[in-house]
Amino acid sequence: MGHSVMDSERHSAHHHLQTAQSPFRPVGDDLIQVGRSRRWFLQTGLAGFGGLSLPGLLKLRSASVQAAEGQISSGEKTPEKKSVILFWLSGGPSQIDMWDPKPDAPTEIRGPYSTISSKIPGVVLSEHLPLQASIADKLSFLRAVDCKTSNHTPITMQAGNPLARRTDDNRDGQGYPSMGSVVAKFRGSNHPDLPPFVGLAPAWAADVWESGHMGASYKPVKGLELVGKFGLPKGIELDRLQDRDHLRRSFDRFRRDLDGQNVLENLDRYHAQAFDMVAGGHVQRAFDMTSETDATRDLYGRNIIGEKAILARRLVEAGVTYVLVSGAWGYFDHHGDSVQWGGIQKGLTPLLPSVDRALYGLVTDLEQRGLLDSTLILMMGEFGRAPVINKDLGRDHWTNVMSMVMAGGGLRHGQAIGSTDYKGFDIQDGLVRPQDLAATVFRHLDIDLASHWISPQGRPTPIVVEGGRPIPELI
Repeated sequence: MGHSVMDSERHSAHHHLQTAQSPFRPVGDDLIQVGRSRRWFLQTGLAGFGGLSLPGLLKLRSASVQAAEGQISSGEKTPEKKSVILFWLSGGPSQIDMWDPKPDAPTEIRGPYSTISSKIPGVVLSEHLPLQASIADKLSFLRAVDCKTSNHTPITMQAGNPLARRTDDNRDGQGYPSMGSVVAKFRGSNHPDLPPFVGLAPAWAADVWESGHMGASYKPVKGLELVGKFGLPKGIELDRLQDRDHLRRSFDRFRRDLDGQNVLENLDRYHAQAFDMVAGGHVQRAFDMTSETDATRDLYGRNIIGEKAILARRLVEAGVTYVLVSGAWGYFDHHGDSVQWGGIQKGLTPLLPSVDRALYGLVTDLEQRGLLDSTLILMMGEFGRAPVINKDLGRDHWTNVMSMVMAGGGLRHGQAIGSTDYKGFDIQDGLVRPQDLAATVFRHLDIDLASHWISPQGRPTPIVVEGGRPIPELI
């Protein structure tokens, strides 16, 4: 693994993956605290919600306006509710041992797994992905993804931009934003009470690329910090809040005659809207995992990957536009049995059933809820793994090519797109570049591919670079 993340973060990520206790349990009756972030209203001044802080509420509405920047203007038709869920397999998943097996290659390339047939005629997968094989007609396996400019960070692939790179000179990414931040600026949220871009990752710096020079307003919200934090404080009941609201409004009306600028009248509106958010429970319900049934938890898998997948579904269902899910930092970095995450047999094998079930559960659940066509699902990491098994029974980094999976979004699925050569060393046909991935995501969300943002130097910067176009086989 690279040295861009401290060892303490590695330990924390490993602990999050291995713990048997759910990371989504309620964490007490406290509300979101003040001063922890500049992003979105949940992190801008809502301490002591029972007191309905005026400055916090002003910031709330200001943040909501910023998040809506770039969306349709008033009077235009409201866009269809669409969303994206990105499963980030941090560390670089092995394409040969998952989605692009080479059953006829020599043993040192073929690896320890056998293959199974899928619902797509002629397309085989790893024996450890039986659930994905059973719904392969709803999936697309991209086997020729160019990752030559990527590195051991989320930068390039999460940005969908070959110009956004790890440079290790304090200028990583060259200011280019992630796809999620582009979505936050040019699409915004599907619900005014929710942020457009949420990350569900325990190792933030290692697994989530943010907004670059586009600005702090478009950074992702740290979703794992919000779960379980939307209950009212102990001793505060809704009827008491309603009484306090009535008293405050009465006092505001008394002062309004002295206010020539109508400031207090606006504050009254902010209070009412904020009260509705908590009393109405929309945000609370989105992050509340306790309402999920045992059957749903079993469908997704009772592990950290499955539970985050359920939360991702809840968030897009409630109105978040772009959700990024990561199980743990580097947990697909399978160099060999001498390193933390192990080699292929000992390290990858135990992970695959969880990943297999999480994707299967999400696709199945979204389809049953009528949300699959409006939700684009991506599962990928930063690059592939070397075709040849090394002496430590693992595979090293490989930036020539990687594989990934897509589902939903109303696209044409049930196919393997592109191919690699006989031994999996390089792309043979069906090239997909990072910028093609970005163009596909933005097209799904009805974002104009010719859009641009203005850099701090005042230069127009395109959201799709170097001729990126939607993947033609999918549209």
